[in-house]
Amino acid sequence: MAESTKSPTAKSSRRASYQDVLDAPEHLVAEIVDGVLHTHSRPAPLHAYAYANLGARLGNLFGRGGDNGAGGWLILLEPELHLGEDILVPDVAGWRQERMLAPPDTAYFTVAPDWVCEILSPSTRALDQGAKRDTYAREGIAHLWFVDPEAKSLEVFELRDGHWTLLETATGEAEVSPPPFSAAPFNLGDLWWQSTPQPPQPSGVHEPAATAAQSPAAG
Repeated sequence: MAESTKSPTAKSSRRASYQDVLDAPEHLVAEIVDGVLHTHSRPAPLHAYAYANLGARLGNLFGRGGDNGAGGWLILLEPELHLGEDILVPDVAGWRQERMLAPPDTAYFTVAPDWVCEILSPSTRALDQGAKRDTYAREGIAHLWFVDPEAKSLEVFELRDGHWTLLETATGEAEVSPPPFSAAPFNLGDLWWQSTPQPPQPSGVHEPAATAAQSPAAG
């Protein structure tokens, strides 16, 4: 489970800056929302598995030269976004290719994505579904997904008139094709790290070897 820390530069009234992000320990993800620095540890295994598989799946289907002619997207894991004074690191984000023709000269992106996905964990859920979601709406990001690996669920939102509208919810191993990736469905179960059933093990009970009394007499 990732641990999240809210660091409002408590002993001063100053707003957090990019320097605070740069000064954060390398093993932490650092974000700034509404002038407040938030740091949290790298994803737990269920979380990491979900976003890695989602990124790979969407990249294969919708990236440059994607399968089924559905390409045209740049899909990235954990891109650093500088949106106004906010610095956000969504788990997965995507830009339509015509809006990102060349990589930026910086280590971060100032062009808001067309789609973002947050993989929910108990420690970051409130931030993801609260202040970060509000920032995504403010920046006009059209599509937002929330993936919950523990609940094995997907929530799909679309921005309409500046407000998020829930389009659909899917769970388990449903076949889904949520917007903006409706051209090619994928199995939601691909995102869940499920234990592989082990084959039945021998009971460990063996027939006893013949005793000396039962064995033919020597000689």
